[in-house]
Amino acid sequence: MEKQSSITFRGLQAATLDDKGRMAVPKRFRETLQQVCQGEVVLTVDIHDACLLLYPMADWRAIEAKLMAMPNMDPATRRVQRLLLGHAVEMEMDSAGRILVPDLLRDYAQMTKEVMLVGQGNKIEFWSAETWQAQRESWIQATREELSTDLSPSSPLMGLSL
Repeated sequence: MEKQSSITFRGLQAATLDDKGRMAVPKRFRETLQQVCQGEVVLTVDIHDACLLLYPMADWRAIEAKLMAMPNMDPATRRVQRLLLGHAVEMEMDSAGRILVPDLLRDYAQMTKEVMLVGQGNKIEFWSAETWQAQRESWIQATREELSTDLSPSSPLMGLSL
């Protein structure tokens, strides 16, 4: 079995989809993907938010193995398997460092032209720029409210000094 990569994607990067749904992967992410997985990636939906998830192939195979090992008689497990595995698209970056985001996935994430890529450790999230901006504002507001009201020792945010 392939070894999971030990890379960490972090940071935000704007990108643009062309009329055919192709997107040049920004250099900071592209070089890492070429080095770690020779540009072989899997793109699938996020089951929590209207965004897409891009994994290096080795990381995806580890996730896929875990999903397949789960008991599919459980309705919740089957839903997750159907969504993540059913939408998964294997792809390889072309010589120009581009990937083709399929129509179905672009529709799911409401992506038209402007895209935000968000490094999240072992994966990169793809957001429509508009959805990202709205979600970010919502998360900032919710975090401010939580920090001002929940100062209990059990709060996961307690002790986080930024």
